[in-house]
Amino acid sequence: MPVGLQATAASASLVLLSWQAASDNVGVTAYRVLRNGVQIGQASANSHQDSTVTASTSYSYAVIAVDAAGNASVPSSAAQTITPAPSGNVITATPSNYRSFLAGLKPGDTLLLSPGNYGVDANGNDTADPPGLPIFNMHGTAAQPITIKGPDGGPKPVLLGRGTHNTIRFSNASYIVIKGIEVDGRDLGGFGVSAAGAVHHITLEDLTIRGAGGSQQNVGISSTGAYAWNWIVRRNLIDGAGTGMYFGNSDGSSPFVAGLIENNVVKNTIGYNVQIKHQASWGSPPAGMPTGTTTTVIRNNVFSKLSSFVSPDGARPNLLVGAPPPSGAGAANGFEIYGNFFWQNPTEGLFQGEGNIALYNNLMVNGSGTAVRIQPHNGTVQQVRVFNNTILAAGTGISVSGGQAGTTQRVVGNAVFASTPISTSGADAQQADNVMDSFDNAGAYLVNPTGALGSLDLFPKTGQLVRPALSTSGLEGFASYDQDFNGRARSWTIRGAYGAEGANPGWRPVLDFKP
Repeated sequence: MPVGLQATAASASLVLLSWQAASDNVGVTAYRVLRNGVQIGQASANSHQDSTVTASTSYSYAVIAVDAAGNASVPSSAAQTITPAPSGNVITATPSNYRSFLAGLKPGDTLLLSPGNYGVDANGNDTADPPGLPIFNMHGTAAQPITIKGPDGGPKPVLLGRGTHNTIRFSNASYIVIKGIEVDGRDLGGFGVSAAGAVHHITLEDLTIRGAGGSQQNVGISSTGAYAWNWIVRRNLIDGAGTGMYFGNSDGSSPFVAGLIENNVVKNTIGYNVQIKHQASWGSPPAGMPTGTTTTVIRNNVFSKLSSFVSPDGARPNLLVGAPPPSGAGAANGFEIYGNFFWQNPTEGLFQGEGNIALYNNLMVNGSGTAVRIQPHNGTVQQVRVFNNTILAAGTGISVSGGQAGTTQRVVGNAVFASTPISTSGADAQQADNVMDSFDNAGAYLVNPTGALGSLDLFPKTGQLVRPALSTSGLEGFASYDQDFNGRARSWTIRGAYGAEGANPGWRPVLDFKP
């Protein structure tokens, strides 16, 4: 067990953690960092920086040691801290003067945008200035990010888009927080958010993005054209975009690394809700880009595609993730995808992936086709763990194929109701300890699998998904692996995304933010 944990609030947006190294007879290889009882990260050394905190807030931290055999210690004693109020200047701006303040923002400053329509004059005509937020060569620091935000309550400022420009434009920027703003692209062809150059430590939070549709090529949030790392994309609503989020580039350039995509709602897109592209070898990445092994986390989101419209570019899944670089820096990077609600796709699967993937504790419903397809796309299928998901699919529930030699793929502990529940193939692809039945028989196991959103309830009926305790060997290193879809401690004798049975104590899935 780690001892001596200390938590220091270095700023309103940064907590520094340190502890004494732990040891055992096998050798400690990692530390899981918990905040208020929920895992937020993993460290290989005895320190961690939490840059996802909010000003003037109390936090409690603990650390768990994990050894080379996957054994986890009990949590350390807790360490508490309170983040201070923001430092720097708070500058209140209006649609008529906000651009005059942008270039002068310094680390720690907050630009507070008043409600109103930005990019048009009092008569509703487009202004002569380019629209939106050009964030060029702007840098905060880890301790003092630059924040551009709307009011904490009430109407949001609305950035009106144009076909000539993307609306929020990053170029060579870092430690920037964009929060509480609405982007209305007016379906004129511009992206909601775009990036170029080296763009890192970006937080996009509580944004509403509409009107970025018309074509699958129009994107709500994009990093195409940038080396992007340590982005936090949190609690945003993207409704009606061509593609909701597109990170990376189709040729494998513009790597997106160490991202956190959480608690978003992405719906009514033409193409992908979210796509993170495969990566070619990085060559010479910018200074500061993490070159060791990192994980991109996709958790607690709602992904929905109800339209049967297929663009000329072809049908697309709700979420697609690509393989890491084939060699060199970043080659062992992967994804942890958990706690998400995937709802319908009339023309494609809900999830497609390759590379290093952990997919767990998700609810997935597709009344028209496949739920999960893991197969080579532009790269290779590598280390894959698909566990403790509850899946309803009219077609195939889980398909895993094409694993690269020397890698393993495991499908365990799932509850799958589909015409073909699980299909695995390859040299070392295995399935075990799953509950499987037909799509039509899901009602024998789940409380209300045919209900409309709001009454839909995929919680297990008492006794129906109970099986011998699932071995957690090889699962312990994944964030929140031992918590179910509701974020509660799970029983390992119950299959699927929930760790209990009977009456559901948690959220009923709807197309809104997961609590």
